[in-house]
Amino acid sequence: MGDSAAHQVLIAGSIAAFTVDLLVYPLDTIKTRIQSQDYQDVYASQKQHSAIKGTLGIQPPKAALFRGLYQGIGSVIFATLPAAGVFFYTYESSKSFLSKTLPTSIPTPFTHSLASAGAELASCLVLTPAEVIKQNAQVLRRSTTSDGKPKSTSLEALNMLRHSPDGVWRRLFSGYTALVARNLPFTALQFPLFERVRRRIWEVRDRNRGKGSEQERSLVETGFVTGVSAAVSGSLAAFVTTPTDVVKTQMMLAAGGTQQPESSSGEVLERGRQHKSSKGTSGFQVAKEIVRERGIRGLFRGGALRTAWAAFGSGLYLGSYEVAKVWLKKE
Repeated sequence: MGDSAAHQVLIAGSIAAFTVDLLVYPLDTIKTRIQSQDYQDVYASQKQHSAIKGTLGIQPPKAALFRGLYQGIGSVIFATLPAAGVFFYTYESSKSFLSKTLPTSIPTPFTHSLASAGAELASCLVLTPAEVIKQNAQVLRRSTTSDGKPKSTSLEALNMLRHSPDGVWRRLFSGYTALVARNLPFTALQFPLFERVRRRIWEVRDRNRGKGSEQERSLVETGFVTGVSAAVSGSLAAFVTTPTDVVKTQMMLAAGGTQQPESSSGEVLERGRQHKSSKGTSGFQVAKEIVRERGIRGLFRGGALRTAWAAFGSGLYLGSYEVAKVWLKKE
């Protein structure tokens, strides 16, 4: 890949990441809170908490699930832009290299899976610290300074990690294996399916329009075809990998040792139970604990929301990436 093409890929990937982060971040915050182990104690609806309300005289925290939906977004934007650039640069370079190096008998989907796996391993190194900060910030109780201004939840989460006895760097990268375990199968499923669906749509379109129609593709059409292909592949991959996402969320929340938002009566609820089950344990042990407490359904908590979020986010992400790449190439 030449220098000009590399710059285009990096810029296009960053533009796509920034666009998606701003639009789908609230859905990611809600998903994280639903997957937290204390969801029933903190975020559940008024109907679910009616018994607690009557017994303890506590007003249930109905609005807590939807409060501060952009908490922690600063750390994500800071890391996602370079992480997206690293991913797409590695993916495009690996795909080109492997297609020229591997025997022609190797199926194309395998080449795409291999390229996407290498890209994920590289991008997760950049993304993991921000992901740990983000997910702890998403469940923090919003606090204010002495003059009444809201504090940065990202900085609060980072400060809590800094005071960890295990050291800040160990905590920041505590979820790397869990993030890779989620993202590798996700991209290994998504990208071969995405490439196949997109190629099929273009083949039908070009056949209907005749020879030379490939050069007539508009930016809008490019974005639409890419977006639809990414939405289909992303939603399927997201649902299948929901269990690893649930495990990753609980491991990263345990790394920060954060407090959950307070109830409407002002009571602060601690996540001690989550610490006991997740802190210092492997992903497999966390998964076993989830199954023991909530059954197999516990591993798919937030799955419907994640599937819808992935369909929207993947379609917008890869659609805007492809449009930005084509536009930059034309310019």
